Amino acid sequence: MRVFTGALLACAVISTAAAQAPEIPLGETRLTVHTLLREDIFAGFLSNNMERMARGERNIEALLQQRPDERANLLAWKGAAAVYHAVVAHEAGKSDEFERAFKQARDTFAEAAALTSGNGGVPAIIGGTYSVFADRLPAQYRSAAWTQAYESYSTLWKAQQANVEQLPVHFKGELLAGMAQSAERTGHREESAQFVDRMLTMLVETPFEKTARQWKADPASAKTTSLTCKNCHAAGRLSAKIAALDK
Repeated sequence: MRVFTGALLACAVISTAAAQAPEIPLGETRLTVHTLLREDIFAGFLSNNMERMARGERNIEALLQQRPDERANLLAWKGAAAVYHAVVAHEAGKSDEFERAFKQARDTFAEAAALTSGNGGVPAIIGGTYSVFADRLPAQYRSAAWTQAYESYSTLWKAQQANVEQLPVHFKGELLAGMAQSAERTGHREESAQFVDRMLTMLVETPFEKTARQWKADPASAKTTSLTCKNCHAAGRLSAKIAALDK
């Protein structure tokens, strides 16, 4: 379960209107690097909170020194942040800045994927990041980004398919949705349809069901709509984890 539950994190919604972000206890080894980083990184991803994003990136660098055994996972987070900066630059018309950031993202993802330890979250971080941002990249980069997302989700599926029924709704939904969407975007439409059918069976009365039914009824809508990020984490998970440690 660790390869999945440790890191299908790329759709964790962070509410900037929620309580003030807690201090990050980087020295608390009972917390995973994913728990320590995700709220700040996704405050940048989904709320454009650059202050939180910058803190998350500083903490990645600190954790690379403190937890060298987690290097692969930390590099994946670093690559995810670089994808975000690349997309922001692209949408601002800053092509040179985009190229630099996106090259950094791809190089960092490649380094993370090549490491053979401390890598349990790498496929989920890469797949989830591209599920959020691939359609916002310049057209010439989208196909390769979706291919990498498909490969990452396929790795997760192979590891988790035997236990998928037992996963919490968020993890199960994002895995099935990520497979369905990345398969559709890469031309594996029969496989995509199979995962949509699984969603309709396994995710009844969840936030994923509505869009899955739309894809089933109107396959053409899959080209312009997203199945992922339908049941995202509530804010405050880190605060809750810290509080639980103190009990």
